[in-house]
Amino acid sequence: MLTYQGKGVYGAVAIGKISVFKRQDVQVRREKIEDTEGELKRLEAAKAAAIEQLGEIYEKALKEVGEANAAIFEIHMMMVEDEDYNDAITEMITSQNVNAEYAVAITGDNFAEMFAAMDDAYMQARSADVRDISNRIIHCLTSSGSEEETSDEPFIICADDLAPSETVSLDKERVLAFVTAHGSSNSHTAILARNMNIPAIIGVGEEFLTAIKDGDTAVVNGFTGEFILNPDTATIAAAEKKRAEEQEKKELLQKLKGKENITLDGRKINIYANIGSVDNIGAVLLNDAGGIGLFRSEFLYLENSDYPTEDEQFKIYKRVLESMAGKKVIIRTLDIGADKQCDYFHMPKEENPALGIRAIRLCLNRPEIFRTQLRALYRASAFGNLGIMFPMIANVWELEEILDLCESVKAELTKDGIEYAEDTELGIMIETPAAALISDRLAPMVDFFSVGTNDLTQYTLACDRQNPEIDRFCDTHHEAVLRLIGMAADNAHKHGKWIGICGELAADTSLTEAFLRMGIDELSVSPSFVLKVRDIVRNIDLSEKK
Repeated sequence: MLTYQGKGVYGAVAIGKISVFKRQDVQVRREKIEDTEGELKRLEAAKAAAIEQLGEIYEKALKEVGEANAAIFEIHMMMVEDEDYNDAITEMITSQNVNAEYAVAITGDNFAEMFAAMDDAYMQARSADVRDISNRIIHCLTSSGSEEETSDEPFIICADDLAPSETVSLDKERVLAFVTAHGSSNSHTAILARNMNIPAIIGVGEEFLTAIKDGDTAVVNGFTGEFILNPDTATIAAAEKKRAEEQEKKELLQKLKGKENITLDGRKINIYANIGSVDNIGAVLLNDAGGIGLFRSEFLYLENSDYPTEDEQFKIYKRVLESMAGKKVIIRTLDIGADKQCDYFHMPKEENPALGIRAIRLCLNRPEIFRTQLRALYRASAFGNLGIMFPMIANVWELEEILDLCESVKAELTKDGIEYAEDTELGIMIETPAAALISDRLAPMVDFFSVGTNDLTQYTLACDRQNPEIDRFCDTHHEAVLRLIGMAADNAHKHGKWIGICGELAADTSLTEAFLRMGIDELSVSPSFVLKVRDIVRNIDLSEKK
């Protein structure tokens, strides 16, 4: 039994036989040709055939993954006709008297390397798209295509990588999962896998390609990114159990999807999802969350080697808002510090980092970083239903500075003629005892509260939540923690504001009824917990006295 680690791009478990994806690679040789006009005619005929094939793939994708995801093949058709790309091929044919296959192969490699060298992850992923269309044109020039699988038995596809067109061309009924040695989570192939609901792992590495062969048994765990080759009996049993559990969740999804989060006595509760990446939006939609209650923006910083620019942030926030199609999206501003460190921030060493410069304290100390993020957020607000949330508030003056900065940013955008949503909701996290205790003063200044129970517990009980030695002292159900949440809820409602919980306790169904009785209006949980919490909410009767 061998285990390989990659990155899961669609969370599900598959068990089955391997089919190694065989692509009939064409050996492209440089050949000297005399009739350049004839060669250009061959090229045009191949491009026309490629566009026709892409049109057929687009129609298949339209049915299987929807218009938004099928659009990549419209883009591929446009790329086949791209002026710069075609000029480079034509120039090589006419000036060097070479065959069309060679000119397409060299041009495709050059353009792919150009995209791969770009700093932007999205543009890097377009490298695979260029190679895909170039290979398609070459195959049309040589009338060569991919080998077809003939077995009727479902299989796990294993490959070095899969082009978007190859992914869509797979027969969903016969593919249990796919695993690739290479690939990017930003690639269209990964996006298509998520939308086709195919368990998938990318980036397993070259080594596994030499170990696998057709007919081998494997386990694919799209949740953990583990690929297990020739698993033993115990591993297969554990995978079957996990798969059965996931099937039960799917059945629950079918039963509860589209149902409202309404208690037996008629009170509506918003159940949102917590995410840290655009890649998680599929899980939010799949699990029928009403919105995003916490988007952890610090991951934009943690995954970069330098400060993300305003435009880089804007593109991400805009994409999240557009993907959620008018549903509420609450983005928490930068929460770096304590257990989340970024080398390029050059943070000084602190004896007690959890009590030091982190989150809003860092932002107020480095307003140039904060202003960049606020500009990106307000620019994105024009494209959806945005709420901005500020973490680690402990003082009224902190919130006053934040609101002044927000007004300054809005004035700048207005002066620059840049649109933003004037009614963007602003909220704060209740995660320090100080914020809960002065919540009567903070509530009139904002539109909502969201309780971060992880830090609220840590700071209330003086327990470092990173220290496993004090687990038994860190009681998340402690009366003091619950009293502080109740106090914040009372003060929010006194001032006509709503309050949610976005910490781990939001998913603790043993406390769901207690939270609703406190007056909590929204619970934001990991996507996989949305339906579980919905089920509990729909079976609570708040009219019954406790």
